[in-house]
Amino acid sequence: MAKAPDDGLLLVDKPAGMTSHDAVDRARRALRTKRIGHGGTLDPFATGLLVLLVGRATRLLPYLDGEPKAYDATIRFGAETDTDDLTGTVTTEAALPTHAAVEKAIEGLTGDIDQVPPAYSAKQVGGTRAYAAARRGQALALAAVPVRVARWEIRGWRDAECDVSVICGGGTYIRALARDLGRAAGSAAHLSALRRTASGRFSVRDAVTVDAISAAAVREPIEAIPDAARVEVDAAGRSRVARGMTLPAAADSGGVAAIVDDSGELVAVAEADGELWQPRVVLVDG
Repeated sequence: MAKAPDDGLLLVDKPAGMTSHDAVDRARRALRTKRIGHGGTLDPFATGLLVLLVGRATRLLPYLDGEPKAYDATIRFGAETDTDDLTGTVTTEAALPTHAAVEKAIEGLTGDIDQVPPAYSAKQVGGTRAYAAARRGQALALAAVPVRVARWEIRGWRDAECDVSVICGGGTYIRALARDLGRAAGSAAHLSALRRTASGRFSVRDAVTVDAISAAAVREPIEAIPDAARVEVDAAGRSRVARGMTLPAAADSGGVAAIVDDSGELVAVAEADGELWQPRVVLVDG
């Protein structure tokens, strides 16, 4: 079965003031499909890259989990808010830190760290979303979770604000990084601007605006797994894989393979199991 026109990978540059859910809805209407998944949301005030999978390609979402993400952010010092960003109410005020104190604090917030999620987040405690409790004036005891911050770069200063670039692992809250940076620098801080510039190998430079979403903007499903080995099969092999049957693999094969037919269509994603490729996600009919 050939790929449907709206079946594959879609990169969208979300504008400020729009929720990620609204951006996905725009894509659903433009592509006339309800079957769209995403590789990570952005807060409404934030802009930048949303990685969407459309149609059968939504089956590839597990391969986007944990992808490193890159951000350009602006952190305002001198005040902490209940949301850890500019949309919240100021809860703490403090003197501005020195640049040296901020640089030292960044060192301590680089690498593998434990991070307490923001009070206004989708984290759950006992089945209750943190943001739902916070809106009712209740504070949930959110446990710290391990995250990885690969790199910070200070790009410039403007009065009380610091522009930074951050590369981090999936699940990292940049709002919480801003909050913790303020505290570690002996001050207070919140996030005042955020733009996601990359997710894995995908760049916002290659994304379309929400107004430009169309079938022509949808990329082939195989582009969702750029690091997978490519294994081409003939018609008989395609039929086997479509029915979930294994294929022989070289003894030293490892990792993940994109199984493609002679037209280049992605048939399945397989994982090495000894000397066999075991299909894990099948994208065509048997």
